[in-house]
Amino acid sequence: MSGQGVRATRLVDIVFPGDTNHHGTLFGGIGLAHMDKVAFITATRHAPVDFVTASCDGIDFQAPGRLGDIIELTGQVVKVGRRSLAAEVEMVAESPLTGARVRCGGGVFNMVAVGDGLAALGGQLPPLTRDQAPEPDGELRSVELVFPEHTSHYGSLYGGNALAAMGKAAFVVATRRCRRAVVLAAAKHVDFTQHIHKGEIVELVSRVSGVGRTSMTVTVEMWAETPASGARRQCGQGAFVMVAVDDQHRPIPARPASAALAATG
Repeated sequence: MSGQGVRATRLVDIVFPGDTNHHGTLFGGIGLAHMDKVAFITATRHAPVDFVTASCDGIDFQAPGRLGDIIELTGQVVKVGRRSLAAEVEMVAESPLTGARVRCGGGVFNMVAVGDGLAALGGQLPPLTRDQAPEPDGELRSVELVFPEHTSHYGSLYGGNALAAMGKAAFVVATRRCRRAVVLAAAKHVDFTQHIHKGEIVELVSRVSGVGRTSMTVTVEMWAETPASGARRQCGQGAFVMVAVDDQHRPIPARPASAALAATG
C-alpha cells in the first residue's frame, strides 16, 4: 500500500466549548494540532515509516471556526524527497444547519522519516502519486490517532472514547443528511471485536442506513490501521439512531428544510 495514495486522509470534528478561545471561536492551537495530526497520518499512509514534523510553511488562518461548526481537515502529499515529504493540509468550517462551508486555513507540513524503517524501503521514500479512489456517495471517512490519554489502563483505546468518536461521526453524517439539529436517541448493536493500540490510526466509516419520519439510523464501522505496516483490521461497529429536533428539542421530520440543503457528504 506504500505510496499508492488510495484513500483521502480526512479528519472531521465538531467545535465544542472546550475547543474555543475567549472569542467563542476555534482556538488556533487546537486547529494547528489537528493540522499536524492530519499531516502525520497522511505521511505514514504514503510510507510505513516513523515520521516527525520538521517544519511548517505558509500556515494561515483566514476565517474562524465557530462554536458548533463541523471542522473538516484534508491532507495530501505534495512533494517527496529521499527521506522527507511535504503534506499540505486544508481546514474548512461547515455550518451544520445550512451546509455553508468556508476555508479556515491551512499550510504545508514538512515531515522527516526517522528510525530504521526507511532501510526496508531501499533507503528512500516512495515517489509521489496522486491517484485517489473516490469515496462512495453518502459515506464519511474520518481518521484519528490514539494518544496515551485516549487509552485505558490496559494500554488500548478506552471504550468510552471509542463510543464518543462513533457518536460524533453519526452526528455529522445525520446532520449532513437532513440539515436539522439532531440528537442521539439510541446506540444499537455496538460491538468491539479487537483492541486498538496506542499510536494506531483509527478510521471511522459512517453512512445513513435507514430513515424514518423523525429519525435516521447511522451505521459506523471502526477500523484500526498500524502505521508501521499499513495493515488494517475492523475493530468494531454500531448503529446509532439520531432524531431531528426543533428549538424545544421536540422531534420533527428528518428531511432537509429545502432540497437545496440536502447533502450526504
